[in-house]
Amino acid sequence: MDTIFSRGPSLNLRLTMALVMSVILIFADHKLDAFQSSRVYMNSLMSPLQYLANLPSLMLNASAERLTSHEQLVAENKRLTNQVLLMRERLQRFDVLKSENDTLRKLLDAPVNREMKKTVAELMAVDNNPFSQQIVINKGAIDGVYLSQTVLDERGIVGQVMEVGTTNSRVVLITDVTHAIPVRSERNNIRFIASGTGSLDELLLEHVPHSVDVEVGDMLVSSGLGNVFPEGYPVAKVSRVVRDESRPFAIVTATPLAKLDRLKYLLLLSPSSSKGTSPQTEMVLPSEEASDD
Repeated sequence: MDTIFSRGPSLNLRLTMALVMSVILIFADHKLDAFQSSRVYMNSLMSPLQYLANLPSLMLNASAERLTSHEQLVAENKRLTNQVLLMRERLQRFDVLKSENDTLRKLLDAPVNREMKKTVAELMAVDNNPFSQQIVINKGAIDGVYLSQTVLDERGIVGQVMEVGTTNSRVVLITDVTHAIPVRSERNNIRFIASGTGSLDELLLEHVPHSVDVEVGDMLVSSGLGNVFPEGYPVAKVSRVVRDESRPFAIVTATPLAKLDRLKYLLLLSPSSSKGTSPQTEMVLPSEEASDD
């Protein structure tokens, strides 16, 4: 009697046949490239299915990114709003103090500080010479840049222009070993000469007697002497004072306030009355300390 379900080949035979067919197909695909066109058609056929399979994940990721971006924008907007309010309050006090300061200067017959013209510049390159602390900015003669022009960031003085090109300029940092800047202590108005040490985080105050009143934490601002750097801009903060009586002078070092190792955007200062003219000034170098004193 015939059965409905006839018994086929054994499992071992089926496995052997499958292995043989697999080897033949692999050989044909690898050596003869027989399935290249078939593979292209299959990929084209499966592409819509792959996109559909990835669609939920893509939608969830996009929604999460939008939600995160929205929350960040709301938090940033709130922070900036608070910062604007605080800056407006400070600006109101600054206007009052500026008016009082101008009045006192007139009473004392002292010259009133001139307003400074500000030009925004961007860092282009950093000198890779380990013995030189110089940078290149994207402003030049066509932008009104001139030799010895003061350069600063949002924290303090960075340096001064030493070379002017047509579209870019080279700036020497205050920490360069060839550079020095006249400063004064904000606490007691004692004047110093801050020289570069070749290290981005250290300045050396030259020829400081042991008896001078200088302490760690004293704020140093530009003194205006030498007619290169305008008066009153932050420069550094005293970080170390060593009074060794065996030495003729105290060892006083300061840390620059400007972030010289992470400069991006810079400000170029010039007198607002210059109107594009280039003041002829000389850079302040350590060899000129005697004349400054």
